[in-house]
Amino acid sequence: MPGPVLFDRKLLRLRQSRARAAGPATFLLDRVADEFSERLAAVLRQFDRVVDLGTPTDTLRRALTTSGKVAAIVAAVPAAVPRESLQVLADEEALPFADASLDLVVSALALQFVNDLPGTLIQIRRALKPDGLMMAAMIGGDSLNELRAAFAEAESEIEDGLSPRVAPFADVRDLGSLLQRAGFALPVVDSDRLTVRYDSPLALMRDLRAMGASNVMCERRRTPLRRATLHKMLETYARRFANADGRLRATFEIVWLTGWAPHESQQKPLRPGSATRRLADALGTQEISTGDKAGR
Repeated sequence: MPGPVLFDRKLLRLRQSRARAAGPATFLLDRVADEFSERLAAVLRQFDRVVDLGTPTDTLRRALTTSGKVAAIVAAVPAAVPRESLQVLADEEALPFADASLDLVVSALALQFVNDLPGTLIQIRRALKPDGLMMAAMIGGDSLNELRAAFAEAESEIEDGLSPRVAPFADVRDLGSLLQRAGFALPVVDSDRLTVRYDSPLALMRDLRAMGASNVMCERRRTPLRRATLHKMLETYARRFANADGRLRATFEIVWLTGWAPHESQQKPLRPGSATRRLADALGTQEISTGDKAGR
């Protein structure tokens, strides 16, 4: 049974296209691309058949191409992007790749807007060759909590109920379970938090628009934002989330997902009861049976 449709992906593509044409804000992508290069440098392998899945700009592809770890990268994008020579038209929710055909799949700040993330992860795992790697960075659940809270307080006071203004991004613990359900071996999920400071919430909202990441929720309110609600939101944000110097903070959580397509060469967990050394010996302490009491 298909899951709920949270995001208007047609609108997302339109807004990303407009952001690229106007000059996108790429500071988050730049940071993530640098981190990708560092993380991939720790993997003692070269990757030949590589796909960048859905990354909004070519920032990640440029960084990885110069890293020396990958050959040419194919951009999998939902619409043709100018100046891209190696690209295939593909939606993150319907991948066109054959099973066991790719060595590496990367994705930067794209998968948070996928409606069927479990299905996408399963498709990625199937497209990877045995012992192939998936590495992705996406916006996590603690992102933009300040903007979410300010809008909620403003709408509670001014409007007739709340409307979804900031997307409900996935939680780290849930993403770890999704990797396991998708069949990835050696799954790892971790996160970084970045605090960006702004002169006003309007500057933050301009950056979100320049990322193509403004509200694309299907259940978003379709009427224009009321001036009174906007003013109340601005006041609330400044009152609750200002630093000592008067600048306002905005939190971005970047969640990293890493998983391997299963292969017989990979490490396996030991069977229960197969240990050959006592834990007490490894810790250099005295073992106390459950029937004894520790001395004082």
